[in-house]
Parts: sequence; structure tokens; C-alpha cells
Amino acid sequence: MIIKRVAPLSVAKIAALLHACVGLFAGVIISLISLLGGFASQRPAGPILGMFLGVGAIVMLPIVEGCLGFIVASIGCVIYNALARMLGGIRVEVDMGA
Repeated sequence: MIIKRVAPLSVAKIAALLHACVGLFAGVIISLISLLGGFASQRPAGPILGMFLGVGAIVMLPIVEGCLGFIVASIGCVIYNALARMLGGIRVEVDMGA
């Protein structure tokens, strides 16, 4: 079996969801670090600032990461389709047996 073409929108939707999950995981890690940094701060507003940075990371990182994943996957699919037309695509072996 040879993969000659991939649908850019189909791949981009899956890539956006995967990247949004990675962004959520990174946002949680960044929020924990900023919250710990806020509590370690000597300033009175340190924990509050750490909390707002953490919430911002949990909200913004999945959105930004998902959008970038969608764009990059779309461009990658267009490039793959152009190269597959010229070079013949990717050969894949599939075993249909159990």
C-alpha cells in the first residue's frame, strides 16, 4: 500500500488536539512552578501573581499550542502531497490477518 495523499484538514484537526493536550500538560507544569515561585517570593503579592501566571498558562498554552499545531500540520500535509506527487509517496505494509 502506498500513501499518495493525505487530507490536510483531517490531519490538522488531530494534530491540533494532540498539541492542545501537550499545551495543557505544559500549562499545568508552568502553573505549579509559578505558584511555588510565588509562595517563595518575599513580596506580599507574590502568591497572587503566581496564581494569575499559572491560570494564564493553563488557559493560553493549550489555545496557542493547538493553533500552532493546526497550522504546522496543514503546511506539512500540503508539502507532503506535493512531494508524494513527484516522488511516489510512502510505502506501507499492512497485515490484515489476526
